[in-house]
Amino acid sequence: MIAPESCSAGCFPLLRRPGVPPTMNVTPGGCSAQMPYGYLPRTKGLYIATELTIALLAIVGNFLVCLAVTRNKKLRTVTNYFLVSLAVADTLVGLVAIPCAVLTDLGRPHHDLPLCLVLLSLLMVLTQSSILSLLAVAAERYMAILLPFQYQRVMSPRNAQLALLVTWGLGAISGSVPLMDWKRQPANSDYCIFTCVVDMHNMVYFNFFCCLVVPLVAMFVIYGHIFVTVRRQLRRIAVARGAAKDAGGVASGGSTGTDDIGSSITVSGADPATGCDEAAACEGGDRARAEVESGIGSSVETQTTAASTKPGPMNASAGPASSGSVAPGEPNGAKLALRTRQETRKATSLFLVLFLFMACWMPIHIINCVLLFCPRCDVPMSLTLAAILLSHVNSALNPILYAYRMRSFRYALIGILRGLWSFRSKRQ
Repeated sequence: MIAPESCSAGCFPLLRRPGVPPTMNVTPGGCSAQMPYGYLPRTKGLYIATELTIALLAIVGNFLVCLAVTRNKKLRTVTNYFLVSLAVADTLVGLVAIPCAVLTDLGRPHHDLPLCLVLLSLLMVLTQSSILSLLAVAAERYMAILLPFQYQRVMSPRNAQLALLVTWGLGAISGSVPLMDWKRQPANSDYCIFTCVVDMHNMVYFNFFCCLVVPLVAMFVIYGHIFVTVRRQLRRIAVARGAAKDAGGVASGGSTGTDDIGSSITVSGADPATGCDEAAACEGGDRARAEVESGIGSSVETQTTAASTKPGPMNASAGPASSGSVAPGEPNGAKLALRTRQETRKATSLFLVLFLFMACWMPIHIINCVLLFCPRCDVPMSLTLAAILLSHVNSALNPILYAYRMRSFRYALIGILRGLWSFRSKRQ
């Protein structure tokens, strides 16, 4: 990743032909260069203004996300703890990383290599923490949906806190490794130059391929397995509900079989003592029980995902099955299908967060690869600045995605904004 500070000194050649646009390539003398934007004052002002706007939106939006989880007990789930970790990283991007980028863009610091390294490392550390937070979210969703009975034991609040600490620790280590090769900084350098301080081999092979591509591939595999499994289970639920309806129709023709069949096809499982007069009813009950064992009935809004699949609550909620307007076993099957679709929607929303992250950060990494593998290729500075801004925009877009895709977040954020508005009105 090339941070904005990489464009502060040395990204432009010292001498260039009139009419030739500036590029990202560093000339041999570029590591001890003068400030580059002297001949592009409008571009410099526009870039800094855009950066500060993105920083403001990132700080406000992600602060509201953290506040919503803090004030709303229903949002205090393990999944949302990792999303809060991502929101904290995005807040720090707006609060610390972007201002540091603007500071270096103005030519600071001068003759201070340690401070230069700290400023350059901030954005990479926050980026790695975000990637690992997204990976933790994917792993948590995998367990919640596909392994619910192990979920309560593994994903306890204490383990979640430990995972957050590991996430930030690994993010700090992996984000700082490329900066440890500081000897490339020339002794006569006047400004903090990213492409001189940081070895592009480390940036591409370690930071990009190892720390970005590998987690992204793992997350795509996890979400792909979740979606394929959920789709298969939805089909099984539909088959089980069809079998339950057929069994209910057959049983209604008899004199006393309705209650027994209804109990045999509840999600919690049939009581062997009640018997099973029809093979279809037994098959429906077995399939329905299989759905619970596969974990599809996990809860969406609470961290007691596995608890919602336990027999007691599901049996207790089967009361409507006794009504004459609904076929026996239909309420449980409908509820199971509804929860499955809710889980799928939530997993889809989290996958969109992942896809947005990849779309925003991939261009700047591709530019890094071009600079490493094709040193003579000219990368326009305007394209580089656009890629840098796009990577920062990701920090401001996540809260919008939460509010648009996740109903619980949307209601919580609307409540907070209404409270702030009413408080302001009272003061006036």
